Amino acid sequence: MPLTIGMIAHDRKKPELAQWASDHAGLIMRHRIVATATTGSVLKQSMPDLEIRLVKSGPLGGDQQIGAMIAQGELDALFFFPDPLQAQPHDVDVKALLRLVLVYDIPAAFSPRTATALAQSGLLKG
Repeated sequence: MPLTIGMIAHDRKKPELAQWASDHAGLIMRHRIVATATTGSVLKQSMPDLEIRLVKSGPLGGDQQIGAMIAQGELDALFFFPDPLQAQPHDVDVKALLRLVLVYDIPAAFSPRTATALAQSGLLKG
């Protein structure tokens, strides 16, 4: 059964997420992907056949849209590559998203290595 997976990356981490997704395309393509607008555009460039539902960009409410999906039970996992070395103007939205991940116990990865560990756990096999 396909999962609904959220994918978000801050600007300097978008190439890392796109590379990770390309490296794991066989697993990713089986699922429904929801991504913030700019992240989704970068993913589409590296994986043109990937179907992605786009929400708004993070600073314009996309993080909150994905958070709402978590609260409504519509998201099964989150791959979010934040940039810990750069301040984000929408930091409060990022913190709210992380809070919802914890409150609703959503499997989440915040770096390529944790994403790979989550993928190898069998979660993405459906």
